[in-house]
Amino acid sequence: MFKIVEKSLLAENIYKLRIEAPRVANSALPGQFVIVRVDEQGERVPLTIADFDKEAGTVTIVIQTIGASTKKLCALNEGDSIADFAGPLGNPSEFVHMSDEKVKSRRYLFVAGGVGTAPVYPQVKWLYEHGAEVDVIIGAKTASMLIYTDEMAKVAKNLYVATDDGSYGFKGMVTAKIKDLIDNEGKCYDECVAIGPMIMMKFVTLTTREYELPTTVSLNALMVDGTGMCGACRVSVGGKTYFTCVDGPEFDGHQVDFDEAMRRQAMYRSQEAQANEKHNHNCNCF
Repeated sequence: MFKIVEKSLLAENIYKLRIEAPRVANSALPGQFVIVRVDEQGERVPLTIADFDKEAGTVTIVIQTIGASTKKLCALNEGDSIADFAGPLGNPSEFVHMSDEKVKSRRYLFVAGGVGTAPVYPQVKWLYEHGAEVDVIIGAKTASMLIYTDEMAKVAKNLYVATDDGSYGFKGMVTAKIKDLIDNEGKCYDECVAIGPMIMMKFVTLTTREYELPTTVSLNALMVDGTGMCGACRVSVGGKTYFTCVDGPEFDGHQVDFDEAMRRQAMYRSQEAQANEKHNHNCNCF
C-alpha cells in the first residue's frame, strides 16, 4: 500500500497528490510515468510524474477527474492509501543523458497546456538544477484553470502565460505566443518541448515546423495498460509504428501522425462513458 501524504486542489477538478513511494522516487527521472491502481478491483491508470523527492521518498502526481477511475482516486484523502504505484516507467527525457556543458549551451522552450503543465515542471526543474536557462509558456482556457505557475516561475528563466480569453497574461493560443516570442521578441531556441492536449501539440508542431525548430512531444495521454501488451497506445512516427508506453512517451513531434493518434485516443470513449455512468450511479446510491 502507498500512502497519500498530501492532497490539494489546484483548479476545478484538478488535484495534486503526493504519494509515499521511496523506491519509485529514488529511481525517477523527468519524462517518466507511473501506473496507479486504487484498489484490487481498480483500473490501471498511467500518470506522468509531476515531481519527485528522493530524500523524502515521495512522488507527486496531478490528476484531472474525468472518468470513473480518476474520480475514485481523487476521492481519497491524506492518510489514505492506494493499492499499487508502479514505476518509474517509460524512457526519461533525452536531455538527462547529456553532459552538463551541453545542457547549459542549449536554449529550450517548453509549451505546457492544461494538466500537461504538471509533467513539464520536473523537466524544467531538472534543467534549472543543471544550469540551463529555459523559457516556458503555460496555456489555459481561462485564469482559473492555470496550474503550477508559482512553481514554474522559480525554475524558468522566463515564464509566459497565455489564456484563450485573455483573463491572465497573453490573450490567445500558445501557438500565437510562440510566434510572438520568435517574430517580435527575437527569441531563438534549439529545441521546443510541448506537453498538453493532443490537438494543442499538433498545432504547436505545425507552428515550430515553420521555424525549423526541433520539437519533442509527450504522448502519455494515449496509454492504457502502460506495458505495451494491450497495443492501445500504438502511434505512427516517421511512418513506423511505436508503442507509446515502452518506446516513449516522448517522440519527435514533427514525425508524429497526430490525426491517427487522436482517432486512437477516441477509441474507448463509449466504454469510458459507461464506466463513468456506473460510478456516478453507485455514488448517488449512498
